[in-house]
Amino acid sequence: MKNPENLLYAESHEWLKVEGGEGVIGITDFAQDSLGDITFIELPQVGEKFTQGQEMGTVESVKAASDIYMPCDCEVIAVNEEAVNNPELVNKDPYGSGWLIRVSIQGATDGLLNAQDYAGKCVH
Repeated sequence: MKNPENLLYAESHEWLKVEGGEGVIGITDFAQDSLGDITFIELPQVGEKFTQGQEMGTVESVKAASDIYMPCDCEVIAVNEEAVNNPELVNKDPYGSGWLIRVSIQGATDGLLNAQDYAGKCVH
């Protein structure tokens, strides 16, 4: 699966879709593919605030557990309960119905990569 051009990417394999002052965050196709079948997702609560790079949740699979890191300074405004209840959505559609949280962005998105640069760092 090609990394969508309209997203920003963290080297820790999270993506951020900026929509005005808000953003949608998920894990990349590379991350879900590396993990294998995802069985459990732990996400923050609405209202929690994070700084860029801070651990914000966990994704567990049949192979491993992996921490999820916040790609920007933000406050959580929505959690994708559908993905929490059906973790396989992240495997099936990591850039669509498998999104994880919606946030209010509270700072710059410095240090994030475009799709081409991210792809260059993730040798498939």
